[in-house]
Amino acid sequence: MSEPAKAETSKSPNSLRLTLWVLLIVYIFNFLDRQIVNILAEPISRDLGLSDTQIGLMTGIAFAAFYTFLGIPIARYADRPKTNRVGLISISLVVWSGMTALCGMAQNFVQLLLARIGVGVGEAGCTPAAHSLIADLAPPEKRASAISFYSLGIPIGSLLGMLIGGLVADAYGWRAAFLVAGLPGIALALVVFLVLRDPRISAQMQAVQPKPAISTAEAFKEILASRAFIMLAIGGAMAAFLSYGKATWTTIFFQRTHELSPGEVGFWFGIGGGIAGIIGTWAGGWFADKYGKENRRHVLTAPAVGMLIAIPIAISAYWVENWWYALILIMTPTFLNSMYVGPAYSCAQGLVPLRARAMASAVLLFAQNLIGLGLGPLFFGMLSDGIKPIAGDDSVRWVLYGAALLGVIPAFFFWRASLHLNRELDQKG
Repeated sequence: MSEPAKAETSKSPNSLRLTLWVLLIVYIFNFLDRQIVNILAEPISRDLGLSDTQIGLMTGIAFAAFYTFLGIPIARYADRPKTNRVGLISISLVVWSGMTALCGMAQNFVQLLLARIGVGVGEAGCTPAAHSLIADLAPPEKRASAISFYSLGIPIGSLLGMLIGGLVADAYGWRAAFLVAGLPGIALALVVFLVLRDPRISAQMQAVQPKPAISTAEAFKEILASRAFIMLAIGGAMAAFLSYGKATWTTIFFQRTHELSPGEVGFWFGIGGGIAGIIGTWAGGWFADKYGKENRRHVLTAPAVGMLIAIPIAISAYWVENWWYALILIMTPTFLNSMYVGPAYSCAQGLVPLRARAMASAVLLFAQNLIGLGLGPLFFGMLSDGIKPIAGDDSVRWVLYGAALLGVIPAFFFWRASLHLNRELDQKG
């Protein structure tokens, strides 16, 4: 950011701290509404008579396809100098919250699928604009920690989704859980619009940032010219593929294999996994800023090493017969696999020009969500259906064994990306 721009943002009514806290709450709602369907999948399946493949479609590709493809044009809009990113986030929040509530009114698989598509449409406008806003306000040496703080919305939202979804579903049914999760977000959108301001909208910021937005082709050219970004996108996509797939099917695993209720899984797995994810997400940003100061490649060291360490521990968690032991063991891989989020997105913001930051986040989200959220739950569901004749009721357990072993792939690509960081981040300044 230029010096005049830095001076202006320091005078802005919303400091970096206020912006981060408000955006964190928004992102908590984002993931609460996105992930609550995981804990509700089994009761929905019983009520509507869905197959495991249909569960995978509902929890994954129905959301991810529209989220990812709409993310690119919305990010281009967010990168325009005159776009109000706060207004964009507020409108997006209204849309996805309303569509989450509509999920609770679905009477069949098609209606539920359409409502989940609506959630994806709304959420497409949130994170690219939020990352761009944070990157404008946070100095480069604190960017990984700032984005990691915002990214705490992932484990906190997932935790609340498990808790709220499970407890409300046990007491009042899965339909009520969607309503409880969705409706408060509409009120939150008004708060966001009134509390935050986009610093570049002011006349002074327009004066110090007169450059027009670059074209989509130019933005893609800048992004794809970075070898580090390409490796980062592949690693992030595979990490998300495994993370989203395991998130959906681990909750089902505890219900089918260990015979827990949705409320029990939501409470115990939600709290355990949520706390581990919160600590891991924060720790990833802390390690990145602390050790990346002296050598930029160490921004991605903790994610790469952590994913390798997580493999045998995750396999042990799915193997043990006592669900308490399984729950305790699964917290360590959850912690280790959460450390990549802040470092990955902070690198993405530093590897591209200022006017392509939202686009960089959108491209990374495209890779993560189309491959990860879109195909992870669906692929695992199809695989579970495919091996049921052989594995029987243990089909989900064997699918999760395979998912744990595949953790070596994102670890490799994060390591490869780290080799280019010193040169490329220094070039972009």
